[in-house]
Amino acid sequence: MMGRLQCIKTLERQPIVWTIAGSDSGGGAGIQADLLTMKDLDCHGCSVITSITAQNSVAVKLVEPVSEHMLISQLDALWSDLPPRAIKIGLLVSQQQVNCVAKWLTHLAQQDLLPFVVLDPVMVASSGHGFGQCSIDFKPMAGLMSLLTPNQHELSHLCANLLLSRQQDTSPVNDEHTMASEATWLANEYQCHVVAKGGDARWQQQDAIDIYVTQKVANASDIHNHRVFKLSSPRVNTQDNHGSGCTFSAAIACFIAHQFVLHDAIVMAKAYVNNGLTNSYQVGQGPGVLARTGWPDTLAFMPTITPVGTVYPSHCQTRFKPILSPLGVYPVLDSLSQLIAVLNAGCKTLQFRVKVDPPLSPLQTQALEQSIIDAIAIGRDFNAQLFINDHWQLAIKHGAFGVHLGQEDLSCADLNAIANAGLALGISSHGCFEALLAHQYSPSYIALGHIYPTSTKQMPSAPQGLIKLAHYVTLLGEHYPTVAIGGIDSDRLEPVASTGVADVAVVRAITEASDPALSYRLLHQRWLQLTRKRAMAQCLPFSSESLCSA
Repeated sequence: MMGRLQCIKTLERQPIVWTIAGSDSGGGAGIQADLLTMKDLDCHGCSVITSITAQNSVAVKLVEPVSEHMLISQLDALWSDLPPRAIKIGLLVSQQQVNCVAKWLTHLAQQDLLPFVVLDPVMVASSGHGFGQCSIDFKPMAGLMSLLTPNQHELSHLCANLLLSRQQDTSPVNDEHTMASEATWLANEYQCHVVAKGGDARWQQQDAIDIYVTQKVANASDIHNHRVFKLSSPRVNTQDNHGSGCTFSAAIACFIAHQFVLHDAIVMAKAYVNNGLTNSYQVGQGPGVLARTGWPDTLAFMPTITPVGTVYPSHCQTRFKPILSPLGVYPVLDSLSQLIAVLNAGCKTLQFRVKVDPPLSPLQTQALEQSIIDAIAIGRDFNAQLFINDHWQLAIKHGAFGVHLGQEDLSCADLNAIANAGLALGISSHGCFEALLAHQYSPSYIALGHIYPTSTKQMPSAPQGLIKLAHYVTLLGEHYPTVAIGGIDSDRLEPVASTGVADVAVVRAITEASDPALSYRLLHQRWLQLTRKRAMAQCLPFSSESLCSA
């Protein structure tokens, strides 16, 4: 039976993803694991085989590389007909193969055709088995790969190999600080993002902690650029982990191919691996393999994200005020007259958003505070749920129903003060990564956007679109009111409703209308029709055809 998210995905052609790696005759890792992952995550997988291995679940018996001519021929043949959105590179068995692939990728880069490249530097498997690659120099790949994903053994070897050329020394990774320092150093040396995986770090004990080091991430907020994050998940107690590293890097490539930003792709891939490990199974005498569990659809397997080196607010001891009634069509307004107009039209939840550029003069500060005082008083007169955007101190001071904060505001707002004052809290997010950050504070609702292109503010992120929205609703909908925002008008209400999102925030559809009150009433009535239709459909036998035609 086809679910809502899967039905929406059928509207998009499967993106092409390549794996450049070795063949695992035991079927648990390498090319085989990559292709299984790509199929499971709705991608068309293509393979460039670097080596044939004789291995089973117990040991690697023999590794035999393909010729350089065969390696290049595979690359050229695929590129001429099946160019990829993303490439995952795994086992390269010799320096000659590294140089060969780097030269081929350089040719693409010179034509500005280089896709996203994730390099999983297979030197030592998660089981500890080596492939004889510990002396390989990956420096020719610098500037060509987008992301490097070493495990703990590989992180030490990569740093040692680079430092060896400088007549220096390094110690094995044995603590979180060293792990973060070495991952950051590699990111600078290789000019790429790095995820240092902690699955093989036994010193971590109960948690499996990855360190994610970002450079500038395309289509993402600047506040998460050039940062270090700790991604923590409870360690899955299993020995059946063969191919976990291959699966992680392949899953990242798949989510990138589906046009998720890198932050989102990484946390979703970690959730995918966590689920796969939880449901892993043994096939031979040695470690077993990960299950292929489809797109992550629960928060249970998602990591906890902790910014490193930045003071973020702690989790609140007091819960934020809950939403008392559905947000429905949720106007975001900057005019007191429009505020009154939509409230007279029956609106019960709205946001007052006044953007100002500091520094403010005393008169400007006084005018801002007075406008917020007036907005809160008007909302109270209509018994409405009025949220104040950004200005949380004034919202607390004058008793607003709630506060709405963007991601940029989380690091400087006193969330405990907001909760202790009895206010509700809404948080904006622009992707899965930011939605997880919002979730960690248990707000009253999470806004998901921007769904369509919008001109109301300069957005560093790309539009999320319906497929991503449906995914976020699947993840969060059981836990929070979910609010879609960005470019939504009367013509787009129906496709947005088909994702299952609970509510929609609108800006220009009301603020630029000749009659804001009438515009609100029409949007509200249409949204009620769509949500009633959706509720009725959920009570009937599911029809994927009716959803896809919505």
